[in-house]
Amino acid sequence: MDRSRRNFCLGAGAATIGAATVAAMPAAAAPSAAPLRRDGNPAHRWAMVVDVRKCVGCQACTVACIMENDVPENSFRTIVSTYEVTEQGKAGSYMLPRLCNHCEDPPCIPVCPTGATFQRRDGIVVVDNTVCVGCAYCVQACPYDARFINHETQTADKCTFCVHRVEAGLLPACVETCVGGARIFGDLNDPDSAVATLVREENPKVLKPEQGTQPRVFYLGLDPRFQGKVDGTPTLWRPSRETHAQKEHA
Repeated sequence: MDRSRRNFCLGAGAATIGAATVAAMPAAAAPSAAPLRRDGNPAHRWAMVVDVRKCVGCQACTVACIMENDVPENSFRTIVSTYEVTEQGKAGSYMLPRLCNHCEDPPCIPVCPTGATFQRRDGIVVVDNTVCVGCAYCVQACPYDARFINHETQTADKCTFCVHRVEAGLLPACVETCVGGARIFGDLNDPDSAVATLVREENPKVLKPEQGTQPRVFYLGLDPRFQGKVDGTPTLWRPSRETHAQKEHA
C-alpha cells in the first residue's frame, strides 16, 4: 500500500460513506462577499501534493478522471500540460499536472450569480449544476484555467477531488491511477498525514502565489519558471483517420 493510500485511509475514517449529494441553493439567493460554507465535514481539509519530479506525463490521471467523472470529449478536469524546454542547447520536456486548486479563498465563488459554485466545509469547491446557468463568470475568474463549460450539460464543470469517492473513503481517481506516485492526497488537518507532513517539511510551491488565493494543491520540485504557467498542450493522443485506414487495410 503506497503512502498516499495508507495515510488517506487512516484520515478518512470520519468521512460519510456514500455518493456526494449537493443540495440545491435557491436561485434567488444572492452570493455574499464571504459565502458560508456548507456540506462536508469541517474536521477535514482535503488537499493534494503533486511531486513534479515523479510525473512522467503518461496522462493516466487524465484518462482516469475522464472515465470516473464522465467528462465530455475534448474537455478535461485534470491534465498534464507538456512544455518543450531547451537548456544549454539540449531539448527536453517539462510536465506540469494541473487541476482545480480548491483554494482557501476561491475567486470563482463571489462572481457566481446563483450560488451554484460553493465551497464545502472540508474545503472542496464544487458546482451544483441544477442551479448553474452556464454564464461562465467562474471560468473567467479562475486564474488557473481549471474550469470549463460542459458542452453536454451547458453548466460549469471542474475537478472536485472526486468528492463522491472521498466521501466513500476512496482516493480521487487521478491519485489512484498515477503510475509514478506523483499525486498524494490527504487531510491537512491531520498532522500525521502524508500531505500535512510534506507541506510542513518540504516547503512546496503553489501556482500563481501572487493571486493570493491560497491554493490547496501544492507542488514539489516545481521549477520557478513554471510557477505562473497554466497553459500548455491539453491534448491526448488519438489515432488519426489515416491510422484507422491503415489498420482496416492491414
